Amino acid sequence: MNYYPAFIRICFLLVSFAAFSCPVVAVENSQTISSDSTVSPKSLREECLDYFEEIYRKMDENYYFDLHRSDFERFIKSFDAKIFPGLLLEGKSRDYVRWRSAAYLVDFLKQPDDLFSKFWPPKPAKKFVQEVYGQKIDLGIEGRMEGPGFVVSFIEPRSDAYALGLREDDLIVRIDDNDILKLDEVKVKSLLVPLAGSKVRLDYIDSVTRKPHVIEPLSKEYFKQTVFLRSTGIKDIYCIEIQKFNRESHEDIGRFLPVIAAKHPRGLVIDLRNNPGGTPASALMMSAFFLPNDELFAYFEGRHKPRVNYTIPRLPDQFHYDWPMAILVNSGTGSAAELFSGVMQSRKRAVVIGRDTAGQVLLKNIFDMSDGSSFAMVVARGHFPDGRAFPFDGVKPNEYVPDEIPADEMIGNAAKYLLLKQEGRL
Repeated sequence: MNYYPAFIRICFLLVSFAAFSCPVVAVENSQTISSDSTVSPKSLREECLDYFEEIYRKMDENYYFDLHRSDFERFIKSFDAKIFPGLLLEGKSRDYVRWRSAAYLVDFLKQPDDLFSKFWPPKPAKKFVQEVYGQKIDLGIEGRMEGPGFVVSFIEPRSDAYALGLREDDLIVRIDDNDILKLDEVKVKSLLVPLAGSKVRLDYIDSVTRKPHVIEPLSKEYFKQTVFLRSTGIKDIYCIEIQKFNRESHEDIGRFLPVIAAKHPRGLVIDLRNNPGGTPASALMMSAFFLPNDELFAYFEGRHKPRVNYTIPRLPDQFHYDWPMAILVNSGTGSAAELFSGVMQSRKRAVVIGRDTAGQVLLKNIFDMSDGSSFAMVVARGHFPDGRAFPFDGVKPNEYVPDEIPADEMIGNAAKYLLLKQEGRL
């Protein structure tokens, strides 16, 4: 089984492209402009105009839709008449004025249906990139106070603590110089989220051997596990929930599928509800388990960018699965998640159940600015192999689910659907 991860990692590196969803983050503030500031409104305006030109140039060279210089000039008039005077009255820093007005510019130039292109000052930009790629900086340990210590209920498999041997159900009894029994649960959890680059001493009891161990895991960046097995309540029908795609999701999926295959399943439910997406390459790699290899999966094309084809990579036969499948989606299913759903549906490989998806099968890149800020920009739109563009109103399910159906019943209902379909009762 060690063959698969290495093989997939090579394939993934060959096809990886960045794509992600963009939550709203407020522009950060820094020191205010005092009354004796040496920064004159005139020099600050010129600084902003130079900054705007840098943004416009990047958008004009990369944005998926045509830009017009006349629109940029209209924004400058609005900036001079309203935006700039208003920001000066707020009395905040020159950075704030530049960043806030830059955010206005990106929103002004982008298309109305573009929900992704956003401007980010330096600190939110760093946080955003971590969220986009599913990165996290901490010890990766979750748990609860119980009896003589803190019982580990979950540990991120790519964290340093996991690499050093800590596992679920192990009992942490000491953190650095702190006796667990003298701390409350809130304090314990805060100690498990130290500053990046910090080492923390953990004394714990192994849940299997009951022997004590001491480790010093490092708080560092890692990719969160986003793939989990869920119960369907139906014998021989299994479910994989994918909460988000990141650079390592394909490895998690690749570990779960052989486990399911060994149980000779009658069907598989893939839960992509509220999955905001991630890299298109993750969806591509996932498709290789279920679709014929070496065929065109989808392609992306932009205004000034050459067409980028996503061809299903070749996997050994033992990693191909032909189980009947249902995919759960809703309005929170976006980007790579709806790319996978739409292609699987169009190939009649899976039935899609739920509500319309977000309609954002787009290729996005992050562009860095000279001052450390960044902005995410849509550079291409996704297309089915036959040339149809993915619709902005989303993937339409084969089977719609009424709003009154409780969300926690959907996995079981999808499993029942697969079972009844096989038995010819639907």
